[in-house]
Amino acid sequence: MGDHVLVIGATLLDTKGKPEAGLEPNTSNPARVRVTRGGTARNVAENLGRLGAEVILISAVGDDLIGRQLREQTSAADVNTEHVQVIAGESTGTYLAVLDEDGSLAVALDDVHVMHHITAAYLYQHRSLFKDAALVMMDGSLTPDAMKTAVNLCEKYRVPLCADPSSARLAYKLRPYLSQFHLVVPNEVEAAELCQCDYTGYAPDASLDLARALVRQGVKNVVVTLFDFGLVYATTDETGYLPPSYMEMVDSTGTGDAVTAAVIFGLLNDLSPIAAIRLGAAAASLTLQTNETVVPDLSLDMLYDHLIV
Repeated sequence: MGDHVLVIGATLLDTKGKPEAGLEPNTSNPARVRVTRGGTARNVAENLGRLGAEVILISAVGDDLIGRQLREQTSAADVNTEHVQVIAGESTGTYLAVLDEDGSLAVALDDVHVMHHITAAYLYQHRSLFKDAALVMMDGSLTPDAMKTAVNLCEKYRVPLCADPSSARLAYKLRPYLSQFHLVVPNEVEAAELCQCDYTGYAPDASLDLARALVRQGVKNVVVTLFDFGLVYATTDETGYLPPSYMEMVDSTGTGDAVTAAVIFGLLNDLSPIAAIRLGAAAASLTLQTNETVVPDLSLDMLYDHLIV
């Protein structure tokens, strides 16, 4: 087994607006607006880099100021960005989120068109990165052809594969490969989409049923993040619920990405799935309490200080 984590997916500029006194439709709302680095795969890679893992990121940005800054900022978090393509004539991807007053997501838009340049041929050309990886993680921004190639390369080289759907509208791309995933980390709505079920609202018991259903379809470990910011989990051996734990919710953006990264980090360091999932819950609680999409000074000590026991 190799010694690096290969992360494949979107690098985005996050623009997030949080109203000061509730959201009024059809008019401008006084708000706090913040711009920060984002993208599911990029966020996972940065979290892993800050925790001390060796990480290689495959992604694409436009040949513009934003793209160059995002690449530099990600590299500064100890992520290898050599394989982040800079595409002339394209704009760097963007995520635009409108938050509710409590910091939870009201609605979002994302533009990941530049990711079409991460083709199946590009991934195959860099197949040695798969062969030498300890684990591969991908997000839902990949094209279906690129995703299929990533799955096939992981299967060929017997490398564990993890996935985050990124969005309920992208979750369908993961369905054909559920039996090949070592770990999947959807939120409640994404989990319902993966199982092709109707989402009926916040219900931990129903989400746990979805996690169990995904395990029955072959996923080794499933973590479903909840709208109260706790999580449920199912593995081939056990299931459970971890409640939320935070003093104040500031911004929910990036919470699921932090969970994914911390669970991966735990698994890479030979923790049991349950111990790794507890690290993920700690990462979620830390991320909720910052305006940043990734906790800037994240460390393993911080995770252990916030473990739910």
